Amino acid sequence: MTDPRFPVLTQKQISTLKEFGTIMTFEKETALFQVGDRDYDFYVVLDGEINMKDPHDDNRVLATHMINEFTGDSSMLSNRSIPFSAYASQGASVLRIKPEVLKGIISKHSGISDVLLSAFLLRQEVMLKELSGGIKVIGSEKSKETYSLRDFMDKNHIWHSFLNIDESIEAKELLVSFNLSYSDLPILISMSGEIHKNPTIAELAKFTGVLMDFEDAVYDVLVVGAGPSGLAASVYAASEGLSVVTIDGNAPGGQAGKSTKIENYLGFPTGISGHDLANKAYLQAQKFGCTISIPHKAEKVEYNGDYFTLCASNGKHIKAKSIIAATGAEYRRLPIENIESFEGSGVFYSATGMNASACKNELVGVVGGGNSAGQAALFLADHAAEVHVIIRGNDLGDKMSDYLVQRIYSSPNIIVHTNSNVVQLNGAHHLQYLVLDTSGKNQIIGITNLFTFIGAKPCSEWLKGIVSMDDKGFIHTGVDVVEEAMSTCSIFDHRRPQSLEGSIPGFFAVGDIRKGSVKRVASAVGEGSMAISQVHQYLAELKMNKVEQQ
Repeated sequence: MTDPRFPVLTQKQISTLKEFGTIMTFEKETALFQVGDRDYDFYVVLDGEINMKDPHDDNRVLATHMINEFTGDSSMLSNRSIPFSAYASQGASVLRIKPEVLKGIISKHSGISDVLLSAFLLRQEVMLKELSGGIKVIGSEKSKETYSLRDFMDKNHIWHSFLNIDESIEAKELLVSFNLSYSDLPILISMSGEIHKNPTIAELAKFTGVLMDFEDAVYDVLVVGAGPSGLAASVYAASEGLSVVTIDGNAPGGQAGKSTKIENYLGFPTGISGHDLANKAYLQAQKFGCTISIPHKAEKVEYNGDYFTLCASNGKHIKAKSIIAATGAEYRRLPIENIESFEGSGVFYSATGMNASACKNELVGVVGGGNSAGQAALFLADHAAEVHVIIRGNDLGDKMSDYLVQRIYSSPNIIVHTNSNVVQLNGAHHLQYLVLDTSGKNQIIGITNLFTFIGAKPCSEWLKGIVSMDDKGFIHTGVDVVEEAMSTCSIFDHRRPQSLEGSIPGFFAVGDIRKGSVKRVASAVGEGSMAISQVHQYLAELKMNKVEQQ
């Protein structure tokens, strides 16, 4: 049976690809690309074979591409570096296609696109879940800085391995061999052997290619935020021929990306993790030509009547005729004085596989009564000794879907605390125990990992003073925009804002950041896709206005 990671192209598909590439034959074994390369080509084997080799051991062949098979993975659609080295065998003949040409093929030839993207996704999944290697992360499991780097790599599907300096002999030996000290931690060792001492998230994103460079142009649409609504907008905008760039301050997926299993999203009867849903949408948007760059955090936006200019972190200024705000909401901190000192070292705002390993046989807490809290509790219950669900009210079913409530009460190691609040966190460098107030009575519980999912607040600070919003920071759109708040732009002389349009024409808000939105993945995706039809109307009006002014 054919391995789905290594599908065989048909002769018809190869004939189509030959129109876009160059045939090459090698007299001796030849390196086609090396680990760490970003601008590397796509190859189809016409004769002989291509061997993918371990960058640290040339004698170890990780995979072999045979006749009519092809190289590549999902990083070919972005600017990410390749994690392997590839060698054509002696006498091999290959078809070579440039990456920018391949992107055009994928967007225009659906049959070839389906085969390539399915293989790319499977290769990435196997690499991340089954192969050890990638970027080496050396640091303490209890370090905030180390956690931040690991969390960013995990959420952005960057292949890496973690060496815990508190336990790993290999980690300590690497410090000695590279003449490094504990003050240099956390340390990243790239796949090409470069050492990065205590790097920032931006530095990590830059050398892995997640942070992309793109041309200084006026785009048709800028999408700010890569959650479900932002990714949906990106897919529809790019697929409909608009020039689009999408940015996010952290990772694709937004709050939905933190959900361990979404079971009520249409079309996925067995459920899908927010992590996987976000990754597939991320790849889908790139398939149609959308540029996605992370991490770029929106800082402020300016509007000159013709186009918007967004000032983002990392010194980037992005110009666009229209903006879609999809920055969503973030969970609030518990009102505890010392909580900041435990964030990343015992207090977390998402529950991932990385967290699960640290929770093995431990007591963990989940604060919140929404679906995200319920999904996290059930996921962690498979790893922790006990999971304590903590809610302020007296009914878990008030805000949580019934199927989650029933499973939680059926789980033997999940304990639900109603009418309860966490009032104190304690520990030397990492959370060791907390104090819980239940109906006025305090109790100490030895919880070492606490996951909080409470009181989401909109991420709209970058828009204050620019567009109309309510007193909580949710953006007014459509009928919620009052006459006095509307821009004096001539377009609003002829009409009211469209249903997802804000107080400035061409500015749209979708998903959790919008006042009146339904806090569900399906509705966020719907709003993101619907916004693009409204962007088309605005761009047509903008064009007509310019013609009238000439």
